[in-house]
Amino acid sequence: MVVVGAGIAGLAAAWHLSRADPGVEITVLDGASRIGGKLYASEVGGVQVDAGAEAMLARRPEGKELARQAGLGEALVHPGTTQAGILSRGSVRPLPKGHVMGVPSDVMALARTGILSPGGLARVSLDEVLPPTTVPTDVSVGAYVGARVGGEVVDRLIEPLLGGVYAGRADMLSLDATMPAVAAAARTERSLLRAARDLAAKTPKDAGPVFTTLRQGLGGLPEAVARASGARIRTGVMVRGLTRTPDGWRLVTGPTRDEEVVDADAVIVAVPATPAARLLEREVPKAAAELARIEYASMAIVTLAYPRSAFPEPPAGSGYLVPSVEGRPVKAVTFATTKWPHLAEADPNLVIVRCSIGRLGEEAVLQRDDAELVAFAMNEMTEIMGVRGLPIDSRVTRWGGGLPQYDVGHLDRIARVRAAVAAQPGLAVCGAAYDGVGIPACAASGRTAATRVLEYLNARAAAGARQEPGD
Repeated sequence: MVVVGAGIAGLAAAWHLSRADPGVEITVLDGASRIGGKLYASEVGGVQVDAGAEAMLARRPEGKELARQAGLGEALVHPGTTQAGILSRGSVRPLPKGHVMGVPSDVMALARTGILSPGGLARVSLDEVLPPTTVPTDVSVGAYVGARVGGEVVDRLIEPLLGGVYAGRADMLSLDATMPAVAAAARTERSLLRAARDLAAKTPKDAGPVFTTLRQGLGGLPEAVARASGARIRTGVMVRGLTRTPDGWRLVTGPTRDEEVVDADAVIVAVPATPAARLLEREVPKAAAELARIEYASMAIVTLAYPRSAFPEPPAGSGYLVPSVEGRPVKAVTFATTKWPHLAEADPNLVIVRCSIGRLGEEAVLQRDDAELVAFAMNEMTEIMGVRGLPIDSRVTRWGGGLPQYDVGHLDRIARVRAAVAAQPGLAVCGAAYDGVGIPACAASGRTAATRVLEYLNARAAAGARQEPGD
């Protein structure tokens, strides 16, 4: 077995392969110098802090289960607070109670936040008297939500919340793919406010923490999963070609002048959509064409470590989101030492802040050098939080093409990809481009891919046994 890609989806696939059949020989190939993809941690101000994803959904089990199976169950920790805000019209304001991914369920609760203007708030109330908005096929989040409750809700609530996940635009992102519960309600309910109330009411009051992380940072998860899988991990190995052979698959790696051929019974392609399209172009052109259409957004994470005395008051919440209509380069701020008490315990005299910069279509800001990105983040802290003085340490981590965009029609596109891949025996795909960008979703896609190729190998082995002489 060969897995192409050592992000968390590929490593999860390798782990599931080894668990299902300890006799399988697994090799994981990755062109980068390290494994883990967007999961990576390093020290800032002497404290180990994630440079990529810093939390995973706790209410979806696949991520936690993978961590436990990799021996990290006791390292799972929960946030001290998840009370985030929205920067709207110059002030950080609380998110409205009962919202569903930014969709308000209570007009009075929304009014108390001050996020919307009086005109925007009046427009929200029209939802309950407007005629139904028909949604026969997938539409953008912005188009549907805007039609029901107005553009200000899209600009100042939906866009920053979706931007925190996809760094994308609400007028392009798929309602079906990014907000499936709201999409389902849109086809049965006339009022979006009423639908949001019903969805909010279904959330169990004792469901437990929404997020979790690892005490040493999620950057430690890939190494633990790799060890648990027992797979042979090869970094710095770029796969350039993938072709079908009579007995399985052949991969071509390395530079053209010193290429290496790797033969496999089955292959899992666990790289982002663009390189996956290049690998599949020869043998699965229909899947390749669909994957090539998936756009990616780039971003950067600027992490600052301040002395606690630099803040006039300690940050009270986990952070805040910044709508693009505010015209600021920083799109989200996380007060890491407030959100995660274990980071504060590492050095009680520090406040560690993570600032996310860059959205889809804002590549120009990411062309600035590291010093300028740090300056953007520092200015944000000075202007919004009243921070005085300079950070004692900083780190800039750039994620070029880091987040796949689930644009309108995404679910149908992925169905076509999977149908084309399914026609190729011993081949599967997984990763953030398919069913979700979070760690649990990626882990689940790795498990699905492993199951598919194992079913093929088992069927092939059974067919070979039936054909043995003397049966």
